[in-house]
Amino acid sequence: MNFMSNELFKAVRYALYAGATAAIGLSAAPAFAQDTGDQDSQKLETITVTGSRIRKADVETAQPIVVLDRVAIEKQGFNSVADILQNMTEVGTPPISRSSVLASGESVGGYYVDLRNLGANRTLVLLNGKRLGTDNNGLQDLSQVPMAAIDRIEVLKDGASAIYGSDAIAGVINVITRKNYDGAEASGYVGQYDQDDGAKQNYNMTIGAHSDRGSLTLSAEYSKEDPVWAKDRPYSAFPNTTRHPTSGWTLVSQYGNFFMPPGYCSSGLCALNPGGNPANPSDWHNSGAGGGTNDRSNPNYEMMLNTGIERHSLFANANYNITDHIRFSSDFLYNKRSTLQQVAGYPFQPAFTIPGAVADNPYIGLSQDSYFNPTGEYIYFYRRGWEVPRTTRSDLQTYRFSGTFEGDFEIGDHTWNWDVGAYVNNNDLLKVGHGDFSLLATRNALGPSFLDPATGRVTCGTPASPIPYGTAPGSCVPWNPFIPAGTTGAYSLSDPAVQTYLFPYSHDTGTVRSVDYSANLTGAVFTLPAGDLNVAAGYEHRDESGSFVPDALKQSNMSTDLASGPTGGKYKVDEFYLEVDVPVLKDMFLARELSFNVAGRYSKYDTFGNTTNGKFSLTWRPIDDLLVRANYAQGFRAPTIGDLYGGISGTFDYYSDPCDTLYGAAVNNPTVMQRCLSGFGGQPGVGPGFRQLGQGGSPCADTSCQTGVQFFSGSNPNLSPETSTSKTAGLVYSPHWVEGLDLSLDWFRIRINNTIGGDSVDGMLSDCYVLGVTSRCASNLFQRNPANGVVVYALYGGTNAGWTETEGWDFGASYRLPEFSFGRFTVRWNTTYMSNQIGKADNAPSTPVTTYNALGANFRTRSNLGVDWSLGDFAASWTTRYYSAMKETCAFNNTAAGGPECNMPQHWVNGSLQNWHRTGANTFHDLQVRWNAPWNGTISVGANNLFDHTGPVMYSDPSSQYDYYGGFDIGRFYYLRYSQKF
Repeated sequence: MNFMSNELFKAVRYALYAGATAAIGLSAAPAFAQDTGDQDSQKLETITVTGSRIRKADVETAQPIVVLDRVAIEKQGFNSVADILQNMTEVGTPPISRSSVLASGESVGGYYVDLRNLGANRTLVLLNGKRLGTDNNGLQDLSQVPMAAIDRIEVLKDGASAIYGSDAIAGVINVITRKNYDGAEASGYVGQYDQDDGAKQNYNMTIGAHSDRGSLTLSAEYSKEDPVWAKDRPYSAFPNTTRHPTSGWTLVSQYGNFFMPPGYCSSGLCALNPGGNPANPSDWHNSGAGGGTNDRSNPNYEMMLNTGIERHSLFANANYNITDHIRFSSDFLYNKRSTLQQVAGYPFQPAFTIPGAVADNPYIGLSQDSYFNPTGEYIYFYRRGWEVPRTTRSDLQTYRFSGTFEGDFEIGDHTWNWDVGAYVNNNDLLKVGHGDFSLLATRNALGPSFLDPATGRVTCGTPASPIPYGTAPGSCVPWNPFIPAGTTGAYSLSDPAVQTYLFPYSHDTGTVRSVDYSANLTGAVFTLPAGDLNVAAGYEHRDESGSFVPDALKQSNMSTDLASGPTGGKYKVDEFYLEVDVPVLKDMFLARELSFNVAGRYSKYDTFGNTTNGKFSLTWRPIDDLLVRANYAQGFRAPTIGDLYGGISGTFDYYSDPCDTLYGAAVNNPTVMQRCLSGFGGQPGVGPGFRQLGQGGSPCADTSCQTGVQFFSGSNPNLSPETSTSKTAGLVYSPHWVEGLDLSLDWFRIRINNTIGGDSVDGMLSDCYVLGVTSRCASNLFQRNPANGVVVYALYGGTNAGWTETEGWDFGASYRLPEFSFGRFTVRWNTTYMSNQIGKADNAPSTPVTTYNALGANFRTRSNLGVDWSLGDFAASWTTRYYSAMKETCAFNNTAAGGPECNMPQHWVNGSLQNWHRTGANTFHDLQVRWNAPWNGTISVGANNLFDHTGPVMYSDPSSQYDYYGGFDIGRFYYLRYSQKF
């Protein structure tokens, strides 16, 4: 359905323009991410259960916490939990954005959130206080949680391993679902981009009933988002966006480029003239020297800019009071998430070694005995499988059940609370891929063939030893690679029989099972002059097991898909914790409140051993209006199943070779140039004028390009856990003389040691040649071809090496203005400023510190300003989302001035003298207008990115497959939401 072309969405557009005029005239604007509702009595960041096991009165917390309730969520025009959280200022770059369409593996297709740009696996996600299920890589997919079931989301911006255990380094996200709901409500949401694409829809219903003995709440949801195609946006329609349209097109085209014998063209690489006869040498021309659209391929034309996703969800919560002091509660979650990726047809090229191939011809090419070969010589060629784009459908099914008995009892004048519970979380994954060549089938299809006079059909094999025609096992369908894309006919890639034979469907399966048992006890031990001394203690046992089994063709490396081995393993952990809250002073001069909170957790893993982590918090209120808070926390992240037991997988990496004499660091760094020319760390030297080669063996046309040779990555069973220290200090000021005003300022610093990192070819080459770390030059990590210097082998896995540190400030302001005759206004402003983001590749004293701040998508400043206006049954919201400027190395470094996009003076960063490209800041505006109808319904119309702002070109492709940051809006998005309560 084309939503934006019908009368309904024309009305939506008109209403938004009218609403925007009214909102600007009345200084109105939208609900802010930190909106905690419309109650005047609520203060900024009031305490919640997240971050503490102790049940306390409703007081402000020593820890920085953000609360997003249903009111705040519904005022935003987003369709998933992850999209809402992604627009918080504290959240970093999306780990696997929906624009990373070439990404592969088990985790692709999920929605993940990364606090502080420290990695999504260092942010712990809870569902009702219990861990959300993970994949084998430790990533927690927020698409598992249906929007309809959410009551509020609490975000703890501080380390909490002492309370929750592993992964709570950057912070904790606690999704809390609706309970004790009485009644029914239904909601529908539809929307689409201004370009008439990317349609989104969401339909959900919640029903519930409760009595004195218990309650039942049930939520069901269906959600779907259509893909957006790269060809439909100017910044993704072509590689190398701002240069000549064909400059970034790949030599491996859908028309074919062939290594023909002399006489067909003057160079070794030839292209057939459109409509030409392969047997006629005059119908061929040279290819590869400059190339045009007939010789080269624009892969972006077949690729998605944003992947599609579809979800079916069911969530149920039940509570029952067994006695006045004993209760039982349980949750059930079912979610099915289907995501679809599409990228261009595979760039087939002669780089595949086939077992049993003759020594002279170890690679796949067109046999001299093929019926389609006019030369009588073996022909290698490049040919993109354009007619069959590569697609991957990832289906993840989640089943989760939790049950908890809880109760209370009295000891003297103090109430104690206890709970004993368990949960089981199963994630089952099926990935179905299509569009990669079977190498065994391709060898047969390009092998000897002849015209069978009995059938009039070209048949594989020889007259003396024919292979039956067909796609059944033991059969063969010949392929004529000279027939270009766009031309149909027998034996072409457009032939359904050829497609069926050459392109099998692959099936990868995975499962992760989490089983957890826990017991908790909390209460007041005794009363001090300043209040009760409260404690909490508990025990938790958790079993994690998982596997990921790639298709047999992938495991045997018998397809052009990435080779990969199976992942499988398990571990278990026993943990004990103790938390003590000590009130020291109360209602005294300069000490209206002074209290301490101390917590510790002991964790014993059957993989690496044990670890103990503590936390200390201070709350001081010198006057009623001012809260001073500080925290010191130790944290850790245990190696995941994928880290420890992951199989070796193939990858065609994008990387930048520092030794490249056009774009590499060697251009402006004499030390790097010397290391490259003479050889370094046991690696051979490269020759003068060395160029990095990409797909099709062509020199890279940019700072980074994709290798044409398959590299390999794997796991490391000897990894130890990461450790961290978190420090925060802040103020919360609510002046009594300005009613409705709340201000907060928090400083944070997080340092992670012994970091577990997925290595990369980029990282190894940079560490070796730029930083001079000789251990990173070892031949078991990467190898160069001594003849031409090209990297032809790389193997990397997880490592414990170096450290990462992040430091910055969070500022928040909320002001509920007095009510006027023309409505009521609420203004909210939140800003995160990153003062430092640094790290080291290893612990060697000679290794320099690397700076990340303000580079790529590590924004120095993110800020959200929102205004909400309401008058009777009408309301409007305006939000402004600000991202500071970004900086990256230029695409051209071969001259002191750099290329045309270089707009900063050349200077040293991270051990390299580079030319730099700096973009300006970016701001996006969102508008929503609402009406509460008299029949208990609410109609909301809105637009995200109201002014259709487009971000800048980024050649480093941050969190994306394209020259555009993967976290920016990709167009103006209109939506309509209708909610009805019964």
